[in-house]
Amino acid sequence: MDILEKIVADKKLEVEHRKTSLPLAQLKERIDRTGIGRTPSLKASLQQGGYGIISEFKRRSPSRGWINEGARASVVPLSYQKSGAAAISILTDGKYFGGSDAFVHEARQSGVTLPVLYKNFIIDEYQLYEAKMCGSSAVLLIAACLSEELCGRYIELAHRLGMEVLLEVHSESELPYLRLNPDMCGVNNRNLGTFETDVENSFRLAEKLPQDMCRISESGISDPHTVARLVTAGYTGFLIGETFMKTADPGLSLRRYISEIDMILKERVAK
Repeated sequence: MDILEKIVADKKLEVEHRKTSLPLAQLKERIDRTGIGRTPSLKASLQQGGYGIISEFKRRSPSRGWINEGARASVVPLSYQKSGAAAISILTDGKYFGGSDAFVHEARQSGVTLPVLYKNFIIDEYQLYEAKMCGSSAVLLIAACLSEELCGRYIELAHRLGMEVLLEVHSESELPYLRLNPDMCGVNNRNLGTFETDVENSFRLAEKLPQDMCRISESGISDPHTVARLVTAGYTGFLIGETFMKTADPGLSLRRYISEIDMILKERVAK
């Protein structure tokens, strides 16, 4: 069993436990009572200019262990917002990534108004309602975790709940999922079986993606020069977590990173 298979198997058990503790009908009632409305659009934020950095609040990973165990969701996401992020991604998986739905709540309560991507391994519609409940703008759906039919149903449900969908693909064989009309396409440079990264995956798939698709490169991005190259390849969003989270001040690291990208692109124009 590879890492993704193990995560999905554990996720099914985890979700069933939560459904027992809080049945779906009660979760829907809570959403109705709180009157949670639409949140800012992730897609619009990426398309309005800037450098499209989706800064990730990621405390742990299966491959690295703890990256920043003491990081607080009431501090880091807001610092990202103040430092020029286009959006925030928050890992909500607990067992493998040290995350929690509560982190989305904490980020919102701290003053985060940017779009928030709810990042988890979604394998049940119940999780979409959880994402809505905590104030997410968009959800990540992973093609490798879902059948095409189920993925289509979850995209429709997410839209009915007022959230956008970032559909993640890893290979050319998963590109047919894009006909399900997700709001954005993410190309993950991380092999979810081994968790090894290869940013060239985004370049390999770039020409095979629909021209009008809002595209995001995910994982393994550390060098600002890589972002500049990906911009040329047609990407408008860049999901970056560990590069910032492994430092003492993730917000400051983001600010410096954006400054480097700015200098690189200005030098290219000058030439």
